[in-house]
Amino acid sequence: MDFYNKTGKMAIGSRLRLLTDKVTTDAAEIYKLYDVDLQPKWFPVFYTLCSGDSTITEIAQQIGHSHPSVSKIVGEMLRKGVVSEKKDKADKRRNVISLSKKGKAIATSIQDQYKDVNEAIEEMLTQTTNDLWKAIEEWEILLDQKNLLRRVHEKKKLRESKKVKIVDYTPAYAKAFKELNKEWISTYFKMEAADFKSLENPKGYILDKGGAILVALYEGEPVGVCALIKMNHPEYSYELAKMAVSPKAQGKNIGYLLGKAILKKAKALGGSSVYLESNTILKPAISLYYKLGFQKTFGEPSPYERCNIQMALKLK
Repeated sequence: MDFYNKTGKMAIGSRLRLLTDKVTTDAAEIYKLYDVDLQPKWFPVFYTLCSGDSTITEIAQQIGHSHPSVSKIVGEMLRKGVVSEKKDKADKRRNVISLSKKGKAIATSIQDQYKDVNEAIEEMLTQTTNDLWKAIEEWEILLDQKNLLRRVHEKKKLRESKKVKIVDYTPAYAKAFKELNKEWISTYFKMEAADFKSLENPKGYILDKGGAILVALYEGEPVGVCALIKMNHPEYSYELAKMAVSPKAQGKNIGYLLGKAILKKAKALGGSSVYLESNTILKPAISLYYKLGFQKTFGEPSPYERCNIQMALKLK
């Protein structure tokens, strides 16, 4: 076990497979010990059929296996004569699987094996500090709530987000501000007059009018931008606009970090509310805005043809 002491918990899958292999190898020998003509991998299907006939779909749902996996196991059991297959009388499109005469005989003879195996497992559980059975149940619940892939992805985003630095705009970032926005706009829509005004002259159109621009740097490279445009409006202080993140930097939480930083900037500038315009085709962006606290609003005239959703947020 020195290997697993070195790798730590990141090798949990390999270690569980090793444990499974040990148990499965013993299980095959246990079946031989009791003269039971079954393979360990058949057991979930066999046990389910002991309670009555079922279709492959029904069995798969009950034991949590895929349909192809159950279909393959049933095929093996059919060839060994443990189960039989027939058309459903009520629905000829469905095949019903049931225990054969041989399978029913196994179901009767296997009862002593069940008893002895269960007692052996119970004895092992009393000899351990941690109850493996309960731990497995807990892990199954946790993985149903959020699988390991998603958990690792979140840790990856968190680690990479620590390399992100949000800085104020300077003329050195003029090209990045323009190119990052042109990239995403041209991908989904077309550049419009209002886009050219802000991207060609961010100082005059945004900064000199009381707005702000923030730039996200990842390992020193500008990969994201976001602007606040001062609004002359009785209800909204600023417009959140021109948020763009480079495709090569997506998945690093940069959009969220920029959004939080720009809202903080709006509050620092004395703003009481922030407004934005977007398009519902940009599902990740819309999800981000909801996550930041924005809610749908409507009724404002827009200079953009692409705008089909308006959102606003009151700053606390």
